[in-house]
Amino acid sequence: MLFDTHVHLNDDQFKEDIEEVIKRAQEAGVSNMVVVGFDRATIMRAMELIEKYDFIYASIGWHPVDAIDMLDEDLAWIEELSSHPKVVAIGEMGLDYHWDKSPRDIQKEVFRKQIRLAKKVNLPIVIHNREATADIVDILKEEHAEAVGGIMHCYSGSPEVAKECLDMNFYISLGGPVTFKNAKKPKEVAVEVPLDKLLIETDCPYLAPHPYRGKRNEPAYVKLVAEQIAELKGLTFEEVAVATNQNARKLFGIN
Repeated sequence: MLFDTHVHLNDDQFKEDIEEVIKRAQEAGVSNMVVVGFDRATIMRAMELIEKYDFIYASIGWHPVDAIDMLDEDLAWIEELSSHPKVVAIGEMGLDYHWDKSPRDIQKEVFRKQIRLAKKVNLPIVIHNREATADIVDILKEEHAEAVGGIMHCYSGSPEVAKECLDMNFYISLGGPVTFKNAKKPKEVAVEVPLDKLLIETDCPYLAPHPYRGKRNEPAYVKLVAEQIAELKGLTFEEVAVATNQNARKLFGIN
């Protein structure tokens, strides 16, 4: 059974057919998923989804692109919601230097505040990183994020940086890009990172794996990610499915 550790079923792209999308996921062997809320609207929708579906959990936080919009009361609200038994992580949080909506100093401040919150409520963190690897690693070290650990979501960095993250109590999560023909780094990471430190995700509706690249992604396609990792590591699909499921349950504290 597959565990998709990062979905955005709270996205408007799933408004019309979420029931069908979930049914396809279950038919593909997806037993659990974590829906990620990263601003007011998506957090509220994530909380609705975890109430409705017993196999869906939530991670809630504030996206770095929108860091400039986060108020102290938003952080307090996230802390309040984090006591829900099905909220299993804080994030996605981190740094995004691709888009320039939020100044970098504000992104860093909001990132640090969320790490401190996660340590306060004792939940792992979900890291969003776009073109900001060195700063992210530095902040994780400075804030002693290893105390809670977490996920390097949709990891796109080098095997060397992955090792640094593993040393800080983080899991490496791979998504659709590991299936892309020209994606050298994710494939190297899939080979290098120990199976007991790997997670799988779709990040749907984004980053659909081959052969659906460029189309809307959905949780059912996480099976293609697991199959690709199995091929790269010389393992069976079942071995990868079981291990990544166990890893997710261990990290999120799900029995």
